[in-house]
Amino acid sequence: MAARDGNNTNRKLDLAARAAWLYYIRGRTQDEIAAELNVSRQNAQRLVALATAEGLIKFRMDYPITECVEMAERLRDRFELVFCDIVPGERREETPLAGIAISAAERIESYLSSKAPAVLALGTGRTLRAAVAQVSAMERPQHKIVSLVGNLTRDGRASPYDVAMRLCDKTGAQCYPLPTPVVADDVEERKLLQSQRWYKTVSSLVHQVKASFMGIGEIGWGSPLHVDGFITDRELADLVSAHAVGEMLGWAFDQNGELLTTTFNERLTAPPLVVPAAAPTIIMGAGSAKVPAIRAALRGRLANGLITDETTAAQVLALD
Repeated sequence: MAARDGNNTNRKLDLAARAAWLYYIRGRTQDEIAAELNVSRQNAQRLVALATAEGLIKFRMDYPITECVEMAERLRDRFELVFCDIVPGERREETPLAGIAISAAERIESYLSSKAPAVLALGTGRTLRAAVAQVSAMERPQHKIVSLVGNLTRDGRASPYDVAMRLCDKTGAQCYPLPTPVVADDVEERKLLQSQRWYKTVSSLVHQVKASFMGIGEIGWGSPLHVDGFITDRELADLVSAHAVGEMLGWAFDQNGELLTTTFNERLTAPPLVVPAAAPTIIMGAGSAKVPAIRAALRGRLANGLITDETTAAQVLALD
């Protein structure tokens, strides 16, 4: 009887935490929360009040939802991850960007809180940009932030998703950007760019990183790499023909997490991925379209850390 009462209490707190997440983080109305959780509007209101009364609500969520914790443990065990955080999903098609961004920001802040000088490496992408926006302002001039991917598009425009400088502006850390296009026009140009002194400085810092944070993208028509102009129609068609399912820092890989030997990969200016990942290499992203890419990256040991939502996590586990 006592065990049953304990389970009921945990379930109620789970619902309260989920309701509070939807209300405070996602900005849902009580009617929307009621529909999402399949409870009455009055119950939705009481659940949010319970989360507040139990001290679950601070500036950020401070309660582990059982299903999320269990899936995180399964992913950690299955793929030998050093870190995995699963944020509550909404059981809808939309991606819970805010929740993933907050989790990633907390992880980034944990490294920046160190008094000892450290090097952090950042990739690019919408999710990582949202995460950096959530990082609290602080003064950490002892740290170095290095960009792992070029900050220019094919036509010379600055990438809107370069985040290293944004993080340095918020923290006072030393910034080491990679002032190159994401992909060079040919191998000779890539070699020329990588022979420059500033590139060698960035490369040396990459070998000293305490942790790396990066987005992960799917390969296909309408994927971010294509829509944002970093890859041409012909290059994308070649990657699809080569059975690419995802990319990290532009590096395309197949369903087994094997980096492809393609002319596109050969022209990338990003430092090579370390395989298997040594220092914490944390990827973040969610959505059904990214599931094959996430699973492949973990399976191929391209990454050893993951931040995603519970719906995506369940799909990754289901594929295995």
